[in-house]
Amino acid sequence: MTNDSVSIYERIGGHDALTVVVDDLYVRIMDDPKLAGFFTGTNLAKLKGRQVEFFSAALGGPDVYDGGPMGAVHRGRGIEQAHFDLVAAHLIDALKAAGVPGETVDEIVGVVAPLSDDIVGGSDTARSAAD
Repeated sequence: MTNDSVSIYERIGGHDALTVVVDDLYVRIMDDPKLAGFFTGTNLAKLKGRQVEFFSAALGGPDVYDGGPMGAVHRGRGIEQAHFDLVAAHLIDALKAAGVPGETVDEIVGVVAPLSDDIVGGSDTARSAAD
C-alpha cells in the first residue's frame, strides 16, 4: 500500500495520535505569551475536542467537522499573520514530537496553511460576499 492510498490521518496513527498532538499543541500555545491571551476564558477541553475533529476531517479521517466556518469562528479576535505563524510552528513542533515524519508534517502544513486567509483578520467567503 502506498502513501497515496492511505490517508494522512491513518499514517499518523488516527484519533489517538491526533489527540496527543492536539494536547501538546495547546500546552505549547498556552505557554506562549504571544498566544495564550487569545484563549482566556476558553473551555480548552471542548476546543481540543473540536480541533481533533477538524484535523480528522481535514486529514482524511472519519470525523465530520461541524464547527462554524473558520472566518466566522475567528472574526473579531485580532489574529494577525504572526499569530497564525506561531500556532503553525507549534503545530509542527507537536507533530515532530509525536514522531510524525517530516514529509507528512509538510503535507499537514499544506492542508492548514491556506486557512490563514480565513483565520487572519477573521475573513470568510460569506463576509467577503457581503462586502
